[in-house]
Amino acid sequence: MDGLIAMSMVAQQEMAQRLDLNVSDLTCFGYVIGAGEELLTAGDLASRLHVTTGAVTGIVNRLERAGYVTRRRDPADRRRVRIAALPAAIARVTALYGPYYARLTEQFDDYSPSEIAVLNDWFTRTADLMTDHLNETRRNPTP
Repeated sequence: MDGLIAMSMVAQQEMAQRLDLNVSDLTCFGYVIGAGEELLTAGDLASRLHVTTGAVTGIVNRLERAGYVTRRRDPADRRRVRIAALPAAIARVTALYGPYYARLTEQFDDYSPSEIAVLNDWFTRTADLMTDHLNETRRNPTP
């Protein structure tokens, strides 16, 4: 498990460098892409990234300058701004991550639907556990 987490961190850093981003900006962009047509606000991104809205403003500014995102007015509330991924940026990230995801798909073909359900359950529950632990750690900063 520790090896998987460490390799994931190393790989994320490598991918970010290849895209001329830092890891925080790439992670933010991943959330923007993942939202699809349900565009996120700066507050949504701050919550997901566990940073302040001020920090997200800096991240979004960098992503916008680099040609990854654009800001759009929320049609339901003109005071609110939502963050949209630019198609060329999605294509660039997809080209970089595509071969990895293709291999993951092939690997999942080795598992039965019930085994995939167990894996999905484990990863979902572990992500929740990680989030809970992070929140607890932030509330109690002394080790």
